[in-house]
Amino acid sequence: MHKKIQIMTQVIAKHNQSPITTFNNLKCKECGAEYELQAIHVCELCFGPLEVTYDYSGLCSQVTRESIASGPNSIWRYRQFLPVASDHPIDVGTGMTPLVFSQRLARRLGLKNLYIKNDAVNMPTLSFKDRVVSVALTRARELGFTTVSCASTGNLANSTAAIAAHAGLDCYVFIPADLEAGKVIGSLIYSPTLMAVEGNYDQVNRLCSEIANTYGWGFVNINLRPYYSEGSKTLGFEVAEQLGWKLPDHIVAPLASGSLFTKIYKGFHEFVKVGLVEDKAVRFSGAQAEGCSPIAQAFKRGMDFIQPVKPKTIAKSIAIGNPADGIYATEIARKTGGNIESVTDQEIIEGMKLLAETEGIFTETAGGTTIAVLKKLVESGKIDSEETTVVYITGNGLKTQEAVQGYIGEALTIEAKLDSFERKLERSRTLGRLEWQQVLV
Repeated sequence: MHKKIQIMTQVIAKHNQSPITTFNNLKCKECGAEYELQAIHVCELCFGPLEVTYDYSGLCSQVTRESIASGPNSIWRYRQFLPVASDHPIDVGTGMTPLVFSQRLARRLGLKNLYIKNDAVNMPTLSFKDRVVSVALTRARELGFTTVSCASTGNLANSTAAIAAHAGLDCYVFIPADLEAGKVIGSLIYSPTLMAVEGNYDQVNRLCSEIANTYGWGFVNINLRPYYSEGSKTLGFEVAEQLGWKLPDHIVAPLASGSLFTKIYKGFHEFVKVGLVEDKAVRFSGAQAEGCSPIAQAFKRGMDFIQPVKPKTIAKSIAIGNPADGIYATEIARKTGGNIESVTDQEIIEGMKLLAETEGIFTETAGGTTIAVLKKLVESGKIDSEETTVVYITGNGLKTQEAVQGYIGEALTIEAKLDSFERKLERSRTLGRLEWQQVLV
C-alpha cells in the first residue's frame, strides 16, 4: 500500500494544448508515506492529511504562458496542474473571475494598489466552491463513483448539487439545519437529496465520515478531499496571470478549514517551480469571525495546535470549529510575515456594506469578514499602502441577505404624485446630510 506508485497520464487536451502531465500519487503531509491515487484522504500510519504530488520537471517541458492563455476561459486552462486524467473534465465555465483594481475602497482605506478577486460572480453557484467541486467530481467520475455527496455550511452544498446535476450524478448533501434560506433553496433547486442535520458543521462532518465509510459514496470534502482541495489553487493561478504573470505582495483571504489559504500558497509556488512567474515574498493574512476563530486564536497565542471551538457567528459559511488545515494556515502566515485576525459580527456587517458602497460588490458574510480584517490590518499598520494587495471575495451576498436586514436603508414609499416624490426626496437628502455629519464627527 505504501509503495510509491506513479501514474503517468498523458491525454491530449482540447484546443490543441500540450498533453496533461503526470500527477504522481498521494503523499502524507506529516510522515511522507505515499499512496495510490484512490478515494482516501488520511494516512494509515499517522492519520495526517494526504495531498496530491506532481512531476514538476514534466510540467516545465509542457506548460508555457502561451499554452495557458490559449486554453478555455475557465479553471481548466490550468488542467496540467490539476489531478484529473480525463480529456473531458466537467467544465461549467467555473473560474477566470474578475480581478478588480480597487479605487474607491482603496482610497477609503488609504491603499494605492488594492485588487479584489471577485468569486461572488463565479459560475455556476456564485462562490469559489464551484472550483473545488468541478475538480472533485471530475476525479470522482474517473474513480467510478455514481453517487456524490458533501458536508457543507452552504456554498459547497450549492456547488455539489449543481455540478452533480450537470454531470448526471446522484447527489446527497448534508447541511446544518439552521442555514440561511438562500443557501437551502440554492441547493434544493437542483433536486439533490438534502439532509438538514440538527447540529453544527463539525457534527455534520463527523456524521458524513461515517456515511462515507458505510455507503461508499464519493464525498468531495472527505474521501475525495485530496483532489477537491487542489481546485483552490486556481485562485492563485488566476491572480498571477491577471497581474501580468506576477505575484502580489500581500493576500488577505477568509479562513474556514484553512484549505483555501494553503492551496493559494501552493498555487503560487507551483507557478514559480515551473518558471511561469518570478519568485518573490508574498505575505499571507487570514480572516476569521470572532465567534468562530480557532485559527486566529492559535496564531495569536503562538500555538502549534488548534483548539476546537463551538461556532457562534453570522458568518456561517466559515464557521468551522475544528478546521482540518488550520495549523498549516498558521504556519504559512507566520513564515510569510502575514497575520491572522478576527472581527466581530458587527464589523462583518460593516465590511459587507463597505465593499458594496465603494465597489458595487455584494458579498456574503465570509467576504464581509475578509474586508473587515483588511481594514483592521491597514489601521494597525500591518499592510503597507504601497503593497500590491489582493483581497479574496469568495461568495455572493444574495445567499446571506438575512445578515444585513435591519442594518441598511429601506425603500421610500410614495404616492404616484410629483409633490409626494419631492417631499420624500427632500427628507432623504436631509437624512443623508445628517449621516455624513455623524461620520465626520
